[in-house]
Amino acid sequence: MAQSSFRGRGACRAGATAPSEAWSLMTEERSSCVEVMEYGGDRLLYRVTLPPDGMPPVPVRALEAVLDEARAAARDDGDRRHRSFRFLGRDGSVADFDIEDRDALIWAAAVDRRAGLETLGGMSLCLRLLALVHLLATAPWASRYFKAETGSRIDRDLLRAAARADLTEEARFDEASFCRNLPAPPTGSAGAGAFTGVSA
Repeated sequence: MAQSSFRGRGACRAGATAPSEAWSLMTEERSSCVEVMEYGGDRLLYRVTLPPDGMPPVPVRALEAVLDEARAAARDDGDRRHRSFRFLGRDGSVADFDIEDRDALIWAAAVDRRAGLETLGGMSLCLRLLALVHLLATAPWASRYFKAETGSRIDRDLLRAAARADLTEEARFDEASFCRNLPAPPTGSAGAGAFTGVSA
């Protein structure tokens, strides 16, 4: 994680969004919080004037939609352009994150197509999807949220928690917040902490 000074492009509003609010993520306008920079056509840098823990919650149906889109893109071996994120911290410092995993690059591209990473909603969806995929791969208790009878679909309770839980400065799920959004505390959870998210 790199630290330096970074001047934002202007104030933008974020924070808690009521779950009942109907976001139209497919038509959301470009956010003043996000600036997209292209390098050579195959590298994209997203400069975000908020830290990851300032990302708002998203509708669970939107997370479901991008998850389906990402699964389809993975089968088609889709867009693998390199994507990096540069977040402005509250203290004026900068945190740089790179997506290096092959599948994660495809998932991020799928979110971009579906919701637009130049929007605040799309950025929040991307971070939550990447953190959720890693959680499913590393947390043994998460297997209880798969339903074999529905083609190993992720249980909606887990998706709802991923859509609402707080993120940390490292773009990971805050474990205490995540567990509070589940119907029951997961067995084997270590308590307050953070689930791994994007690579720093």
